[in-house]
Amino acid sequence: MNLVVCLKQVPENPKIEVDPQTGALIGAKGKLVINPFDMYALEEGIRIREKHGGKVTAITMGPPEAEEALREAIALGIDQVIRLSHPLFEGSDTLATSYILAKAVDKLEQPDIIICGRQTTDGDTGQVAPQLAEWLGLPFVSYVSRIENIGDRCMVVSRMVDEGHQIVEMSLPGVISVVKEINVPRLPSLRGLMQSKKVQIPVWGVPELGLDVTKVGPAGSPTRIARVSFPARTSQGEMLQGSLESQVDQLIERLRAAPE
Repeated sequence: MNLVVCLKQVPENPKIEVDPQTGALIGAKGKLVINPFDMYALEEGIRIREKHGGKVTAITMGPPEAEEALREAIALGIDQVIRLSHPLFEGSDTLATSYILAKAVDKLEQPDIIICGRQTTDGDTGQVAPQLAEWLGLPFVSYVSRIENIGDRCMVVSRMVDEGHQIVEMSLPGVISVVKEINVPRLPSLRGLMQSKKVQIPVWGVPELGLDVTKVGPAGSPTRIARVSFPARTSQGEMLQGSLESQVDQLIERLRAAPE
């Protein structure tokens, strides 16, 4: 069984700021890590391979620094990794990013299951996985919390919904996005860490993927940010002082005095 996991490297602290002069977003700075939801996708890919055999390939799009995330994936037990990078990829929104990922998947041996994390902590859109499925013409199931069964041509999954869980049968190949309830990610082994340092990570760009350059970067990104602002704070918190009993009395007084 061939499995593909899509992952992204994100800031450990996802706080985003806005340039007060231009209104442009200023990306979070600091240490970069694998997107937390993608860790569950990696773990699930490895678990499926351990049960059904096959190979797991991890793909990420990013600069040379993103290789650190791919080496961590290898240390966890991923068989093959690929980094997607090209100057024309800069400025890609979710639609352009999913197009690039889809072309990379097309270049691989036909995968049975493509696994993505539910969303990323920096963008929080959850759009890439369903867009990827659309580019590939494959079925898609979101919020997968458990894989019940995998057959030759289909699999049964449990997905989280507002009312609880929904059992869905989907044909294969297909794309799923997973939530953190699906598993507990493992830690990398010492052997895996040593092996990850030796791997030569291939880089695929526009020539290798045969991309339509009008569909990547700003040219292929219909998303436009008209204005960015943070909600204005209209109230200020107050810390009550004194003993617990005193704080309770103060709170009751304020609640009684508060306008209805």
